[in-house]
Amino acid sequence: MSDLGDFADHDPDDTGGEETATDDDFEAVSVTPVGTDRGIGTLSASEGLVISEDDDETRLRAYITVANRSTVRIGSYLIASYPDGERLFCRIVALEYAQEFRSDDATEIHARRAMRREEVDEQDYKFMATLEPVAVLYSEGGELKRRMTDRVPKPETVVRQAEDDEEIKTGLKIPAEGVFLGHLSVGGEKVRTAAEPPTIDYRLKDDYEAGDPLVFRHTLVAGGTGSGKTHAAKNVLRQYLAEDRRYPIEDGRDVAPAVVQFDPQDEYAQMHDDNPDIDADYERRLEREGVAHGGVADTKAFVPTVGDATYAASHHRAEQVEFTIPFSMVRNRPWLIAGSKLNDNQYGALQYLLKRFFDQHGSGGTYSQFMSFLDDPALKEELDESGRVHEATFDAVRRRAFGFGNVFDQDARPITDLVREFVRPGGLTTVPTYHLNDSRATTTVVLAVASLLVDEKLSNDPSFERIKETPLVLGMDEAHNFLTDADSVQADKVIGKFSEVAKQGRKERLGLFLITQDPQDIADPIFKQVNTTVVLNLGDEDAIKAVNIPSNLEGKVPYMEKGQMVVYSPDNSEPVELIGLPRCLTRHGQD
Repeated sequence: MSDLGDFADHDPDDTGGEETATDDDFEAVSVTPVGTDRGIGTLSASEGLVISEDDDETRLRAYITVANRSTVRIGSYLIASYPDGERLFCRIVALEYAQEFRSDDATEIHARRAMRREEVDEQDYKFMATLEPVAVLYSEGGELKRRMTDRVPKPETVVRQAEDDEEIKTGLKIPAEGVFLGHLSVGGEKVRTAAEPPTIDYRLKDDYEAGDPLVFRHTLVAGGTGSGKTHAAKNVLRQYLAEDRRYPIEDGRDVAPAVVQFDPQDEYAQMHDDNPDIDADYERRLEREGVAHGGVADTKAFVPTVGDATYAASHHRAEQVEFTIPFSMVRNRPWLIAGSKLNDNQYGALQYLLKRFFDQHGSGGTYSQFMSFLDDPALKEELDESGRVHEATFDAVRRRAFGFGNVFDQDARPITDLVREFVRPGGLTTVPTYHLNDSRATTTVVLAVASLLVDEKLSNDPSFERIKETPLVLGMDEAHNFLTDADSVQADKVIGKFSEVAKQGRKERLGLFLITQDPQDIADPIFKQVNTTVVLNLGDEDAIKAVNIPSNLEGKVPYMEKGQMVVYSPDNSEPVELIGLPRCLTRHGQD
């Protein structure tokens, strides 16, 4: 039996001699049409061309010419024009090679021939792109607008890459102005246009003319370790601290927002300092795009004094202010010392005991005095005999309340005396807790300070007008540690409080800015109020499912490089993929 390779290379017409011209020879004619191509391909009606209200019935496919096949990617944006000047803005959702001619290329002969060739002959195949219609673009009063897809383009309509800044922003409903997040990308590569700069900046709505600013509709930044979420969060928060950022309040004034950031890794106080990696050239590029950058001079680190824990920070130059949590804050927040295991009956007893204690000692009552109050055997006997608090319940309350001596009433000024310094229009306040080794103390400090801000925002008769009147961005890193669903009275009270403020955020000018690597652990009542979700690389399947982004973007999340992100903000734009700035806008990273 002869070798198949010899058979494949044998030409039965090869006579072994020189070719001679005959009268039967034909002149070679090019099949390439004369002229210049205007796009990357044309719409095909060979399998139907359908625009339907039912996505499953929509059929929109384009034939991509040979020369353009290497440039198209899934997720790329295309334009198909209608005869009257309107344009269909669409996105590639699938790419497919189909045979040009009826043949079977899954054979030994085809395989061996292909293995000996340098390149595949693209002209033997059709390259088809399946398109998802996004919007119809039309002009009205000299302005480009969008509407839902309500008409089908004609067969053989030329499709071209969307390369115009206005077309792309209008097609994706991206605001022209607002808070900068990053640059539009597809498959990890920035979308390029013919404009200068050639990139598409993505921004969040930030004025009341276009609806409520999205900062007050709450933001979640989710990403795993090493994904760049702190870098990204700093860059976004820096935009809210721009010099010209203002929001109107009820008395008619425009007031700069204050940012309060709870900081478990002590990374955000560095925002006081400039990033030395930003040179003059990069700074000019940022200014051309209207991106706020540079250290925030009005940055203060409010350091909680807890026991003998010491705070040392050589990695930032922000002013440090020590504070303590006064026990008086527990009067209206019994859950601060409820711990995680008090049941409803025990919590009711704790409330009664606290009320009786503060009635006796006034608002100046200390934690030490409260524990002495609970150590009184006569009180325990009295309450048991009266049926008001059973002795077993009394003992359970005392056990749970024990152990906060290192948290309350320490040798520092109470946070309630520092409110005007803590909340500053245009200023950044960080609350580092990295130096605290006691997780119970950390939770108490964070929840005490956060609840002070939240309660004042929700109150109709606030004790601190500064908090009530100042637009506030409340940032919480590792938010899953504080805003998680749990079977305890404390968790119920915390989640209820933050759920309420999340609902009232627009009215009270309070925006939650939550940062986490475990979004699945954020309590659902709070998660449902988040309008803008920024997702960086996540490897955990439960975490990816929890962020609830469209399935076409969900599959990209585990493969995204550092700084790549998906933004899902239904009230701002279509879901998009972005690339954040490669350099942090302030100092970042400890030397």
